Amino acid sequence: MPSLQTALPPELANNVIRLYRECLRRAKYIGHRQHNTELVVDMVRHQFKKHMHETDPEKIQKLKDDAARGLINHILYESEKMSGRKFSKSA
Repeated sequence: MPSLQTALPPELANNVIRLYRECLRRAKYIGHRQHNTELVVDMVRHQFKKHMHETDPEKIQKLKDDAARGLINHILYESEKMSGRKFSKSA
């Protein structure tokens, strides 16, 4: 299965630290809008710290894909709100 990270800029997708920082930025943005910044940021930090000693390349790739999926979903959600158009397919 192809990696979801191809939808992100390579400098972000290939670098875990940059991916982490972008996830934190999005968490702060979401948290600010929902008035629970600390909770959302702590959730992101916890997920990254939980897996920081992972050495299996396949598992690392899956974790990075999961983080990329979260970023992409949030970007699509915000784009849909701004444009009034639906980009994702509904079942």
